[in-house]
Amino acid sequence: MERVIKPGPRRGLVLVYTGNGKGKTTASLGLLFRALGRDFKVAMLQFIKSKKHKYGEHLMAERLGVEIVPLGDGFTWESRDIEQDKKLAMECWKICRDCIVAGKHDIVILDELTYAVKYGWLPVEEVLSVLKARKPEMHVVITGRDAPQEIIDYADLVSEVREIKHPMKKGIRAQLGIEM
Repeated sequence: MERVIKPGPRRGLVLVYTGNGKGKTTASLGLLFRALGRDFKVAMLQFIKSKKHKYGEHLMAERLGVEIVPLGDGFTWESRDIEQDKKLAMECWKICRDCIVAGKHDIVILDELTYAVKYGWLPVEEVLSVLKARKPEMHVVITGRDAPQEIIDYADLVSEVREIKHPMKKGIRAQLGIEM
């Protein structure tokens, strides 16, 4: 006999996946997939992944009709044009903020948001202000290394992904279906 799980009343949560290990975006994609199974309207907005590249999650999202939007240009801590990256991060934030404020989604995933805050391109107070003003039933997921303490304190769930071992340290490059 199938056991029926009775959910509690819907209360929007803020979930954070942070840490130096691989798997933060992957964890949020798992949550996205679970939410789709419950007919939730979901959006994933990516701060670093470039609009020029198609990663595995983008290809699958197209097949499923799911909104995963890469808004970055591949900017990283190794950037050659920090001012351009800062400008792009602010443009990305505006799209993310507008998506949350519009309230059309059940879950909004802000993939790699923590980098824009860590580098001082986006004030943590502004992020918290938008989170506090969202619809009460909207869930927001934030991923990335070095989540600021203020976001950790505000979040309802925080998971730290810790690297123990990584194939890159053996010289094994990123793999299709694993990292891309």
